[in-house]
Amino acid sequence: MAYLEITLKVNDADRPAGAAVYQRYKQPFLDTVPGATSKELLLREDDVQVLHGFKTAAQAQAYLSSELFTNDVVAGLSPILQGDPEIRIYETA
Repeated sequence: MAYLEITLKVNDADRPAGAAVYQRYKQPFLDTVPGATSKELLLREDDVQVLHGFKTAAQAQAYLSSELFTNDVVAGLSPILQGDPEIRIYETA
């Protein structure tokens, strides 16, 4: 099992727009991305995190260059981001 964690800096006023992007692409992510097992939106005081579950770390890495991520998710979030996202991939033991 592997996790892709994307941390986003978003102004409080833009959080509903970010949540809308998450909701719009959650099911397509689960239905079409190879190895996808879960997707969760984590709201924190300072930032927002999206935690994606995958069967393997290679599948998590591949998602970052997929059409769904680059053409849809990134395009939808770009107007509200307050800096570059922080991206990390973790593997479970």
